[in-house]
Amino acid sequence: MALREIRVMGDGVLEKKCKEVTKMTLRTKILIEDMLDTMYEAQGVGLAAPQVGILKRIVVIDIGEGPIVLINPEILETAGEQTGDEGCLSVPGKAGTVTRPNYVKVKALNEDMEEVIYEGEELLARAFCHEIDHLDGHLYVELAEDGIHDVHYEEEE
Repeated sequence: MALREIRVMGDGVLEKKCKEVTKMTLRTKILIEDMLDTMYEAQGVGLAAPQVGILKRIVVIDIGEGPIVLINPEILETAGEQTGDEGCLSVPGKAGTVTRPNYVKVKALNEDMEEVIYEGEELLARAFCHEIDHLDGHLYVELAEDGIHDVHYEEEE
């Protein structure tokens, strides 16, 4: 297990477009494992490779139902609409109101470089869109309807 540094807004790597992954290598497998470890440690629901400084089209997501690894993901279909607060590990302590599709269908490759199709609603649909945006150099703050605001967490008793 290796934790990687999460890049924060203002770091130029987050503004760059990522390159497609053409083959699975040991380095890429290690990157994916490190991304999962980093996401879980930071208590996030998703992490894209540029957030750890790597310009590859790789995303990991876990909304509490087990990890999803997407290599070269592409949105095939969207439907509906949802509006809600969205945060990002690269914009710590902040959130903004963002409207996203309520349903998203995604095509990608898995860790064995086999094509997979995922469908998600609500939080998973939001995560698919949010993380894929990272691969094209975009942060949710560009879509935030009223700017971004501080997030205040309740203390657990």
